[in-house]
Amino acid sequence: MLVEVVTVGTELLLGQILDTNSAWLADQLAKSGMNVHRHTKVGDNLERMTEVFGAALSRADAVVSTGGLGPTQDDITREAIAEVTGRPLERRPELVHAVTELFSRRGREMPLSNLRQADVPQGGEVIPFRIGTAPGLIVPGKEGSPAERKRLYALPGVSAEMKEMFTRAVLPDLLAKMQSPLTIRSRELKCWVSESLLAEMLAPRFAVHAGSSPVTIAFLASEGHVRVRLTAREAPEVVDSLLDVEEAACREILGDLVFGCDDDTLAKVCLDLLLAQGWTLGAAESMTGGKVGEWITDVPGSSQAFLGSVVSYSISAKTDILGVPSQVLRDYGPVSDPVARAMAKGARACFGADVGVAVTGSAGPTPDDRSAVGDVFHAVDVQGNVTVTHSHFNGERRLVKAFAAASTLDLLRRCLSGMSV
Repeated sequence: MLVEVVTVGTELLLGQILDTNSAWLADQLAKSGMNVHRHTKVGDNLERMTEVFGAALSRADAVVSTGGLGPTQDDITREAIAEVTGRPLERRPELVHAVTELFSRRGREMPLSNLRQADVPQGGEVIPFRIGTAPGLIVPGKEGSPAERKRLYALPGVSAEMKEMFTRAVLPDLLAKMQSPLTIRSRELKCWVSESLLAEMLAPRFAVHAGSSPVTIAFLASEGHVRVRLTAREAPEVVDSLLDVEEAACREILGDLVFGCDDDTLAKVCLDLLLAQGWTLGAAESMTGGKVGEWITDVPGSSQAFLGSVVSYSISAKTDILGVPSQVLRDYGPVSDPVARAMAKGARACFGADVGVAVTGSAGPTPDDRSAVGDVFHAVDVQGNVTVTHSHFNGERRLVKAFAAASTLDLLRRCLSGMSV
C-alpha cells in the first residue's frame, strides 16, 4: 500500500514549529509494511490545501494528514477535504453533544467556534477524540470515481492527540485494507567514523543489492555517530533473517568501527564496559564544556559507574583542580598531548576513579598561536595506563564540540575493550 503524509500549518512552513508528526507517521507506516513516497507540508490556505490533498490522493492509496482540525478560522482541513472529495460538510449532532459535554464537565463555557469541530464531510467516519476537542476523520474519495476506494485520514496536529488516534483507529483501518503481505523492518548499526569512509567500505554490499533487492542500505549522520540503516521489505516470516544476514555481512566489513545497534549510544556502551569490569569513571573537559558528562548522564543508571566531571575551561581550573603542572601548560599550551594526558590523570585522582577521561581543544572561531581551530586531544587513563589521540574537525563551533565529545567516548570504548587505537 502506498501512503502519502501531509502536514498542515503555516507555522510549519515558517519554521516556528518543528514537524515531528510526519517523521513519526512515516516510521509507523513503514514498520507496518506500507510505502511512504512523499511528505508534504502546506500552509493554511484553502486553494493550496485542496491542490495538495488532490494530488496526494491521485498518487497514493491513502493520505494521512495532521493539523487544521481546530476551532479557529485558519483550521480549514475539513473544508479542503470536502472540496477534494466532493462531499459537502454536515454538522453531526452526536459531535455537537460530545464537544458541548466536554466543556460542561470542565466547567467552562464553550465558544461557538468549537461547533465547527462537529462538521464532517458527507459519508465520512469520525474518530472520536479522547484527548483534546478535535475528532479525527476518515473520508473516502469522490463518490462514483476510482478514488472512492481510497481514504483520506485527517488527524489533529497536536502530537499526543495524533498518535493516540493513529494507533487506535487509522493504523487498524489501513492494515485491514492493505493487500500486500509484505512488511518493512529496519535495523541500525552505529559507528563513529566519517560517512564517506563507511560508503566506501560498504560499496560491495551496495553492489549486491543493486536492482530489485528486498534489502537497502542508507547512511544517517548525527552529532555523535553515523547510522548505517539496513532495511528489508519481505514477507514477515523471512524479513528478520534477511536483516540478520545483512548485519553479519556489514559487521564483517566494518569490524570494530561498529560500536552498537539500534538504541545503543557511545555513552551507554562505555558505561556497560565499565560496569562489566566493576570500574568507576571521572572526566575532565575543557573545550566540550561538559558534553561528555551530559551524554553519560543521559543513560539511566549511569551513577553506578560515573563519579563526576570537571569542566576545566580555564587555565586555573586545569592547574588548581586537576593538578596539571603550570610548566607543562607553558611549554606545550592547553591544546596538547601532555596537557590532555595530565588532565586524564587529574580526573582519575580528583574523583578516586579507576578510569579518567579528558578532552582539550580549540572549538574556534579564533585560533591561538599554538593550535588551529578544530584541533582536539583526547586522553584516557585506565588505572595509570594513559592513551592520548589527536583529532582535527572542521565545522562550526557546536559541531566541533560534539565531534570532540564523540571521539573522546570512542577512545574510551576502545581502551576499555582492549582494541587498537
